[in-house]
Amino acid sequence: QVQLVESGGGLVQPGGSLTLSCAASGSIFRTNAMAWHRQAPGKERELVATITNTGSTNYADSVKGRFTIARDSAVSALLQMNSLLPEDTAVYYCNARIVTTLLTTRDFWGQGTQVTVSS
Repeated sequence: QVQLVESGGGLVQPGGSLTLSCAASGSIFRTNAMAWHRQAPGKERELVATITNTGSTNYADSVKGRFTIARDSAVSALLQMNSLLPEDTAVYYCNARIVTTLLTTRDFWGQGTQVTVSS
């Protein structure tokens, strides 16, 4: 059993900052890539940022220069969001590709955390 738990969402004014956190727990042998996705109302879920277990990162064009993804442990990741825009409003989901203790590799998802950017 593996769980991903996100935290750190909330309401922020345009131009403000938030940091999202994602922590994996359970029957984990190794956590490979971790990523943040988001889904705004009426839109499809989109990939925001990814980070491998060696620290390589990739970002959606819409967040480059404003968001930073980082691993703060072998099983957790942060998403630092600066200069937030109203169009960043969405539910943010953490995703991780995990090798379980049964040595099976699967993608796991968190429950999502709401980020609202509004004055």
